[in-house]
Amino acid sequence: MTAKLPEPDLNYLQRVLLEMLAIPSPTGFTDTIVRYVAERLKELGIPFELTRRGTIRATLKGRRYSPDRAIAAHLDTIGASVREIQDNGRLGLSPVGCWSSRFAEGSRVSVFTDTGVVRGSVLPLLASGHAFNTAVDEMPISWNHVELRLDGYTAGRADTLALGINVGDFVAFDPMPEFTDSGYISSRHLDDKAGVAALLASLKAVVESGREPPIDCHPLFTITEETGSGAAGALPWDVSEFVGIDIAPTAKGQESSEHAVTVAMQDSGGPYDFHLSRHLLKLAEANEVPVRRDLFRYYHSDAQSAIAAGHDIRTALLAFGCDATHGYERTHIDSLAAMSRLISAYLLSPPVFTSDAHTSKDSLENFSHQLEHVTQMENDTRVPAVDSIFDKQTDDSSG
Repeated sequence: MTAKLPEPDLNYLQRVLLEMLAIPSPTGFTDTIVRYVAERLKELGIPFELTRRGTIRATLKGRRYSPDRAIAAHLDTIGASVREIQDNGRLGLSPVGCWSSRFAEGSRVSVFTDTGVVRGSVLPLLASGHAFNTAVDEMPISWNHVELRLDGYTAGRADTLALGINVGDFVAFDPMPEFTDSGYISSRHLDDKAGVAALLASLKAVVESGREPPIDCHPLFTITEETGSGAAGALPWDVSEFVGIDIAPTAKGQESSEHAVTVAMQDSGGPYDFHLSRHLLKLAEANEVPVRRDLFRYYHSDAQSAIAAGHDIRTALLAFGCDATHGYERTHIDSLAAMSRLISAYLLSPPVFTSDAHTSKDSLENFSHQLEHVTQMENDTRVPAVDSIFDKQTDDSSG
């Protein structure tokens, strides 16, 4: 009989999510959120270390130390930085991460100077219907067509510089979170703070259950996923399995849902590992976790960055369903609960292949099968027998 999964504390999940949303953390400005998550790991008694820049590498001990696994979520979010100080005292912006200025317009923001914080609003260059009439609706959508209006006396460049603002200062966008009685959670930056909250809730559930994972697992909390490098330099151990935790778009043409967890089968970097992905799907089925399969066409993840860095590891991606990703995002507690339960199931599951403890194989004896060999060769693609090709070549040469 399969042991029942430890259930995640959803009140804890939502509390840490709300607390993280209150901490600005655009890529490059993540020290405070790193400190916050490190404190949560201390509370759970999970040891960790920090890289120079602040990636958190923790260890949840198992019965065996190899082959071990890693599971990663990212702490950094999209944001912006000051590109220029304009003659009118307002600021031109450059995006941090890949996102549209369409979702920046109208936002309240904080500009972090070397000495303090200045508040402001991001507006289109033509921001008043009373002044510009229908020309407001004809404005192109790009970062060159928005500006940051500061809440300070700024009639020109000198005034803005006097506020302590410089090119390169970080700009964080207010999250505007709302948790409704119906279970929906709306906020900027659910990517990937909701994933982090689900991972922390899973770790809490497993630790408090007293159950020992079969193998060591390394929870990773990365700080540069939105700009591409993510987990590239975060794996010093003998990791054979790497599961990324991230966001799943619930848009037209996608299969993800705000009420289920998604196992991503492919993204911009190509397909995820056949065996690890199906291991997760089987765990979801065995534990009655609502799950979807999906492909993401315009998407990168920590798992992909680890592969790009040259690690010989199996990768998979778990994602919570979310509407309007990188915009005004919305998910449901159903999806976060499903993700947290599936993470717990994975942490308590055996390795996909114990033979992965060996980094290289000198025989095919323990090498994997995606399908049984006979089944894989029984397909509708017809090819001539090899002997018939060589027989024909012999006849032609002697003719």
